[in-house]
Amino acid sequence: MSGTSLDGIDVVLVDFSTSYPKLLATYFHAYGGKLRDMLLALHHPANNELHQMHLISNELASLYAVATAILLRTADVTLDQVRAIGCHGQTIRHRPNEGYTLQLGNSALLAELSGITVVSDFRSRDIAAGGQGAPLVPAFHDRVFRHSSIHRVIVNIGGISNLTNLPPKRQTTGFDCGPGNLLMDAWVALQHGELYDRNGAWAASGQIIPALLQKLLDESFLYAVPPKSSGRDLFNLAWLKSKLSGDEAPVDVQATLLAFSSRVISDAIHCFCDGAQEIYLCGGGAHNQALVQKLRIALPECRIQATDTLGMGVDWLEAIAFAWLAQQCLDGNTVNLTAVTGARHPCILGAIYST
Repeated sequence: MSGTSLDGIDVVLVDFSTSYPKLLATYFHAYGGKLRDMLLALHHPANNELHQMHLISNELASLYAVATAILLRTADVTLDQVRAIGCHGQTIRHRPNEGYTLQLGNSALLAELSGITVVSDFRSRDIAAGGQGAPLVPAFHDRVFRHSSIHRVIVNIGGISNLTNLPPKRQTTGFDCGPGNLLMDAWVALQHGELYDRNGAWAASGQIIPALLQKLLDESFLYAVPPKSSGRDLFNLAWLKSKLSGDEAPVDVQATLLAFSSRVISDAIHCFCDGAQEIYLCGGGAHNQALVQKLRIALPECRIQATDTLGMGVDWLEAIAFAWLAQQCLDGNTVNLTAVTGARHPCILGAIYST
C-alpha cells in the first residue's frame, strides 16, 4: 500500500485462514526524494506527462517487487505459500465525478518480477458503477471491527482522512473527511525540508490564525453530503497558498493546518456519526500527538484510542485491508459498500494478473 502521503510502501504478509486476519510480517520501503518529487509533479498536467507516467509506473513495480522479496525473505516464506499480492498502486489522479481514477504501478510487470499473482486497480469497477471508488476500506472495517452494542468510528488519518461509521444494528457508512496529513506535510517540507512534523511539535509551538482557519473551512467539499471522496486533485500546496495573504508566520500556518485537520474529522463525526462512543485512529496521523489531543478536546464524549488496541497496528491497517480486498476479488466476492461509495450496485473489485 502506498497512499496520498507519498512517503513509501507499506508491505504486509497476512494470513486469512482464521476468522481474524493474522499479521505475519511487515516491511516499510521509503521512497527516495527524486521519486517522491516526480510523483508530486505528476499530480499536475505537464509536457511529456504520459511518457513520465509509464516510466514511473515501471519503477514503482520494480520497487514493489523488491519490497515483496525483502518481506518474504525476512519472514522465511516461499513464493508458493503466497496466494497473491494486493497492490493498490500510487494514486496520481482521482476524479470519480469525471469517471476515472489512476493509480500507478505496472501490475503486469510486478507479477512478472515477483512470480506472484497480482490483484490491483481496486477502484475503477466501483467508479464504472457510478461510485466514488473510495473509500474502500470500510468494508474491511465492518468485517473486523463492528461491535454488537458499541458505536465505533474508525478514522484513518493518512494524506486524506477518512472514516468508517459502525453503528450497532445499522448500516455501515464512510467517506473522505478532508485533509489529514497532506497539507501539514507539504508545508513543513516547504519551510524546513522535512517529510513531516514529528508529533505535531512545530504546529504546537505556533498560534492558530482564525481568519485563515475560516478560509480553509469554507471549502465546499467539507459540507458535501456523502458519498464523497477527495485527494491531491483538490487539496494541495497550491490550494493552500491561494488562502494565504503572505504575511503569516510559517509556524502559525502549521498550527492552523493542524487545527484544520482536527476540525474536518471532528466536524464529520459530529455531523454524520451521532452517538459515537469509541473512535479508533489509524494511519500516520495517529502518531501526531498534538492532533490526537485536539481530537480528544473536540470529542470529549468519545473514547479515542489507536487501532493497536483492537489488534491491528496503525501503520499497517490499510495495507492489511487491501490484502483482504485482494482475497475477496480472488474469491469472487462483492465488497464495495454502496452506501459508502454511492455505486449503483455491488461489484467485485480488482483486476487479476496471473503468473
